[in-house]
Amino acid sequence: MSRAPVLVVIGAGPRGTGLIERIAANAPELYGDRPLDIRIVDPYPPGGGRVWRHDQSPLLWMNSMAEDVTMFTDETVRQEGPVRPGPALHTWAADIRDGRLPLPDEAGAEPGLRAEIEALTGDTFPSRQLQGAYLRWVYGRAVAALPEGVDVTWHRGRALRITGPREGRQRVWLEGHGTPLLADAVAVTIGHLDAEPEPEHVGLAEFADRHGLVHLPPDFTADSDLSVLPGGEPVLVRGFGLAFVDLMVLLTEGRGGRYENGEYVPSGREPVLYVGSRRGVPYHSKIGYAWEGERPVLPRFLGPDRTEALLKQDGPVDFRRDVWPHVAKELGHAHYHRLFTAHPERTRGDRAAFEARYAAADPAGPELRALVEAAVPDPADRLDLEALDRPLDGVRHSSYDALQKGMRDHITADLERRHDPGRSPDLAVFLGLLSAYGQLLRLGDTGDWWHGFFSHLASGPPGPRLRRLLALSRAGVVRFIGAGMTVEADERRGLFVAGGTTVPGLRTTARALVEARLPDPAPDRVRSTLLRELYADGAAATGSGLLSVDPDDGRVLYRDGRPHARRFALGPFTSTRTGAAFTRPRTGGPAFRQNDATARTALRLLRDLVRDDGPRT
Repeated sequence: MSRAPVLVVIGAGPRGTGLIERIAANAPELYGDRPLDIRIVDPYPPGGGRVWRHDQSPLLWMNSMAEDVTMFTDETVRQEGPVRPGPALHTWAADIRDGRLPLPDEAGAEPGLRAEIEALTGDTFPSRQLQGAYLRWVYGRAVAALPEGVDVTWHRGRALRITGPREGRQRVWLEGHGTPLLADAVAVTIGHLDAEPEPEHVGLAEFADRHGLVHLPPDFTADSDLSVLPGGEPVLVRGFGLAFVDLMVLLTEGRGGRYENGEYVPSGREPVLYVGSRRGVPYHSKIGYAWEGERPVLPRFLGPDRTEALLKQDGPVDFRRDVWPHVAKELGHAHYHRLFTAHPERTRGDRAAFEARYAAADPAGPELRALVEAAVPDPADRLDLEALDRPLDGVRHSSYDALQKGMRDHITADLERRHDPGRSPDLAVFLGLLSAYGQLLRLGDTGDWWHGFFSHLASGPPGPRLRRLLALSRAGVVRFIGAGMTVEADERRGLFVAGGTTVPGLRTTARALVEARLPDPAPDRVRSTLLRELYADGAAATGSGLLSVDPDDGRVLYRDGRPHARRFALGPFTSTRTGAAFTRPRTGGPAFRQNDATARTALRLLRDLVRDDGPRT
């Protein structure tokens, strides 16, 4: 008796949704009208998954403007499969307002979400709830686009392990179920992972228990129990990225505070947040203007030829030594192309001559610096990547009050620059970063430094969030510790003690400490039973603790160097992690390219398994 092949997709968030969309787009060419059974496994509803679920505070925003969010491919995506265009987030909302699309079920029940749809424009930073509604609509559209013989079933629960031979059927074991799902192929698209505490955090938690203190380890802020942080009390916060921004919002507006005429009016229930980090500053603000005029050619100095050459070189690839000079040259190319084309009055000499000499210069040699100094008179117009990455290096303040003013001045200057079209080379560098990130996926795991650098420059908070941070600082609700933040456990006093390098000798004590960052799911600490079982089964991990996958098709790589024929993985926990499962329209969408390659490989595998009497086992 014949049966349909089975594909199990573990993870129903935006990455799993993107894979389903690509299966629907490629199936007519590669799979025809053959039957296929797709099983979706996730404890959260398909589309939004955990991060973009509806059940979270409406105060939490996306980190992108609505016009910069799409789940659909266009001709800029370098993929084999067909383009299937669809609306970006703001266009989807406009289609709802105009009656071309139905109102989401959640919006019908919640006036706030309906009001957000009515008011949404391209330059709005939407709530995560609204993005979740968009993702659920994309999922529904993708399922509806599947050929008639394809059935989709959602299994609400967690996958615990995958067993089965490399060349045979796989068994996906679900929590609470004694019988596994049988699968001919499995794709793991579970997104960000939880992890057991790092050794330092274990020690701090034990210290907190001994002295009746509070220690919150790295976590997804929306999932943390913040009620343990009492109002009016000092709280040390280690981490100044996007997790801190969420924490700041939930502990201020989330506790009844409000903003009036640019100033913060406290409710009296807020704690006092003392925040610091290694850099000591928040991520750079999102850029607040649109591109106009000629775009730089990207990639230029860091394209497929360069990445292939790096892969073929003798010995392991060292990112800072072998890769970073080419990344820096690519970013410089984007920056100076924009400066010469949009702001020529701030340059010297002939553009064509500059570009020729720039192209010929050794990316790691001194001639680039000399060339730039001769052609760009004002140092403020030169690209200084080290200063952008570590703006407080070497900065010292004489007092706590001087640090607070210095930090407010730094954040204000960053906001002004990132919203000034006269500084549009910054936007060109952003485009260069997107290009470089996509190209470097071919190299696999490039290490945590590059990912952190990219996030600091390209994935910062919306401008309005930083303006509110300034208001909170003026109100005394947020106070800055500076760079090089350290935390010690003072057993004698029973307190956490924080310090930094920006004000030497300054120490701050508190009874609560929050680690404001995502968990680090290294193989020996990853909390996901599914990932632990994969590693125990022989799956390989990179030096940074990412699951190793083939960059060409997403197959899971094993420690013997061979890919598993029937297991795939996509997402930030893999060696081909991308910045997001969705992207700006017309920017190439590295995640979309990966989804397409994996979908096509899986469809060919499933097609080739089919016989008249059913798939081979």
